[in-house]
Amino acid sequence: MSLSILNNANDRLARQQLLQCCTSDAWVSRMLESRPFSDPQALFDRANRHWQNLTEADYLQAFDGHPKIGNVDSLRAKYANTKELAAGEQTQVNAASDQVLQQLAQGNTDYESKFGFIFIVCATGKSAQEMLELLLERVKNDRATELVNAAEEQRKIFQLRLQKLIEASE
Repeated sequence: MSLSILNNANDRLARQQLLQCCTSDAWVSRMLESRPFSDPQALFDRANRHWQNLTEADYLQAFDGHPKIGNVDSLRAKYANTKELAAGEQTQVNAASDQVLQQLAQGNTDYESKFGFIFIVCATGKSAQEMLELLLERVKNDRATELVNAAEEQRKIFQLRLQKLIEASE
């Protein structure tokens, strides 16, 4: 989908495409209201601006649109709607040792128990070991700090997905 197609698509199709980038209904609604975007930079800038000052519930809704890092089965089953733009985000996890995957699984459980949401990290280009190290460091934070960290990681993710979205038909 090009930027022109996104700008001119009906709301249903545009919503479907934007939900592949971020599953926060509030963010998607703001993005739809902002069309048309004059150029890619305007798209990215508005995406960032609309992400700011969302409610905690909006951020949690966006986080819920992600599988746990390393859980490829949940990626396939629960998050099929983001499959196209999320492709390749966790590919380096597939090459991880069983020990690292087990540590990631336990770390994810500990993280979610502590904070009430899953560990969010922009996984693109990161090895499973790197993500494990980030998880183990971030689980030491308080909830308020970690909500900010997770929201920033989500912002990085939707920026990458928006880029893929508008480049998909070029």
